[in-house]
Amino acid sequence: MPAAHFAVIAVASIDQVVGNLTTWITAILVSLATLYLTIGGARYLMAGGDPAEVEKAKVALRSAMIGYALAVLAPDIVSVLRSLTGS
Repeated sequence: MPAAHFAVIAVASIDQVVGNLTTWITAILVSLATLYLTIGGARYLMAGGDPAEVEKAKVALRSAMIGYALAVLAPDIVSVLRSLTGS
């Protein structure tokens, strides 16, 4: 039987791993925030004046804004964590 050939992918540095992880986390946060923004907007439009539904819509919209804020601040948060750990 022929030997299987596997390519070994080496990571250049920890900085590359952290950078890639930051990119993925930011993308996930933006995706979830967009989902919550869509849900909140749809709930608000379909509330029909029902105060409970309007409040649920406001909570979803507020969650979306927090998600977007975290996505924007993710690189800064990673920088702070790097400085605290000394890397």
